Amino acid sequence: MGRGLEGKKVVIAGSRKTDEISTLIEKQGGTPLVRSLQGTVFLAEEQVEPDLRKYINEGADWTILTTGIGTETLVKLSRQLGEEEAFLRQLRESNIASRGYKTFASLKKLGLAPLKKDDDGTTRGLVRALENEDFSGKRVMVQLHGETAPALIRFLEEKGASVHQVLPYRHISPDEKAVSLLCEELKAGEIDAVCFTAAIQVREFFQYVKKHDLTTDVLEVFKTRTLPVAVGKITAEALTEEGVENPLAPDLERMGAMIIELANYYEKKQLT
Repeated sequence: MGRGLEGKKVVIAGSRKTDEISTLIEKQGGTPLVRSLQGTVFLAEEQVEPDLRKYINEGADWTILTTGIGTETLVKLSRQLGEEEAFLRQLRESNIASRGYKTFASLKKLGLAPLKKDDDGTTRGLVRALENEDFSGKRVMVQLHGETAPALIRFLEEKGASVHQVLPYRHISPDEKAVSLLCEELKAGEIDAVCFTAAIQVREFFQYVKKHDLTTDVLEVFKTRTLPVAVGKITAEALTEEGVENPLAPDLERMGAMIIELANYYEKKQLT
């Protein structure tokens, strides 16, 4: 195995599989630093029940599903309410749009196929697929996964849709000390790369950055000194939406592929 990360300090922004990622970074000669930008995720059953009942009772012209686990959770929650058949009926009677292969697979298990789906696993791809649809006066239910999708919601509302968001999961924000420490390290030029393993980490990080008026500084650091790295397209899209230019991301959306991509980037850089 190469040593493409020799002498590099690489931040892991996730909270899961940090030991595995750290080992991969060390094998490539790098120094891993865990700075979790992701708080706890929990199932918000009580909070989601009124939104779910509204959908079961009233239905929607369009149902937009953005994650496989979120789709399966809504089915499970409707079952717990004794309303699974009613939920599935509303799903069948609406136009379905889906994002990501996991969501597509979850629908397939239910014997359903989306009318529209993304072509690349991203929200932007989903918006492209929906661009020519008429949403004027249409009721649209959007299933999210513990975080908002501002670009998608804005697109639908600008098209004249009445949007009803359902979030079966909620996020608790990360420890501010970890975020603050990372900002200090970035400003001091101590970090070579930051690996984001989920879009929520990007959102949480930039929420803190904006709150503390650090946006210009942080974007400049990512442009000139520290390499922003994403585990896949959705996370890279979140970085781009926050103003980060050209984040590095592997074609294969896996943690290991992300570290190899990063190591290869530095190896190529040494050759030029």
